[in-house]
Amino acid sequence: MGLQIASVRAVEILDSRSRPTLAVTLTTSDGATVRAGVPSGASTGTREAVELRDGDPARFGGKGVLTAVGHVNGEIHQALTGRTFTDLAQLDQVLIDLDATATKSRLGANAIVGVSMAAARAFAAQAGVDLWRYLTPDGVAARLPVPHFNVVNGGAHAPNSLDFQEFMIAPIGAPSIAEAVRAGAEIYAALRTRLANAGHATGLGDEGGFAPDITAPEDVLTELVAAITDAGYTPGRHTVAIALDPAASEFYHDGAYHLAGQALTSDDMIARYEQMATRFPVWSIEDGLAESDWDGWTRLNTHLGGRVQLVGDDILVTNPAIVAEAIDRKVANAALIKLNQIGTVTETLATMRLCRQAGWAQMVSHRSGETDDTFIADLATGSGCGQLKTGAPARGERVAKYNRLIEIEAAQAATGPALPYGLAG
Repeated sequence: MGLQIASVRAVEILDSRSRPTLAVTLTTSDGATVRAGVPSGASTGTREAVELRDGDPARFGGKGVLTAVGHVNGEIHQALTGRTFTDLAQLDQVLIDLDATATKSRLGANAIVGVSMAAARAFAAQAGVDLWRYLTPDGVAARLPVPHFNVVNGGAHAPNSLDFQEFMIAPIGAPSIAEAVRAGAEIYAALRTRLANAGHATGLGDEGGFAPDITAPEDVLTELVAAITDAGYTPGRHTVAIALDPAASEFYHDGAYHLAGQALTSDDMIARYEQMATRFPVWSIEDGLAESDWDGWTRLNTHLGGRVQLVGDDILVTNPAIVAEAIDRKVANAALIKLNQIGTVTETLATMRLCRQAGWAQMVSHRSGETDDTFIADLATGSGCGQLKTGAPARGERVAKYNRLIEIEAAQAATGPALPYGLAG
């Protein structure tokens, strides 16, 4: 049985940073209606699929998305309406062919991904299953992912002097997603108290983490270990671990990494990460080097890949062709997964499949500009990847995803075998 599309419509809405994005509503011929909110990034890789902005300085400083909205309501609506699709891959291929550019720059990746997400929901509804179950590939066991709570923001996500972009806590040893979320919330509260007592501002960055004016990343790590202990938990790589996203491309220029007032080489950065992983329970480092520093990435993987998860984001941009090259060159051992980096759900799943075949880990991720859409919580669960980052345990657009995981866990436990929780593999 196929899925027949009756209409596809989009409107311009605001994301969590008060910038425009799209909401897409898809209606099927049997009257079912589904919706998708499109995320938007701030720290972006240069090879990401193109997010189409209007460029009109009279509206939202040029960041409006009425052109992308028009593409959904015009060309995409016309191409899909009245057609019957056997599966999501077929529908996504129509979108890819309609755009006909390598980076989805003509129609806009923000337009295309919203339609793709809504269509996935429509196929799940037609099949009478939860979205996470629809997204579970054949031969893969679904699991509830370890949440990576971004509790301290810096870099492009906060107006402070901290160069590293994200400091995350990961309750790897929690017995369930509900207890993992509780741990994140309690540690977050303990960290707020510590920062306030030390005289730091406790304002929030884009992703809900605190944005203290701390310069050295090691000082933040010290505070995180103390906050974990203050909250009654045990810091450790197998209990409550720490994950970093330096987003090094943001502070790499003129051939050097400019960190806390110092100009460092790739090897200097690698040595610094080795020291951090020795002193603190750092289990994962995302974008530790710049997206252009492939040779440095290979050396980083040689030095640290045996004991630390090294996640590529800007360097990989959820693109299966780039990931295949990275696997061949051994530049990392894990990939960050962002739907709007590549532009369709089908291509996202293809990237995740490629990672699984190579023995790479995957971490599904939000963007700094979010909506209340919880698609990525279902994607992380259905894919069985075991990892999700979607900001702090604060701010509605972040908490919505964590709450969705709790709901999935409770519903599954009440109706069938409980889903496992934890890292994959």
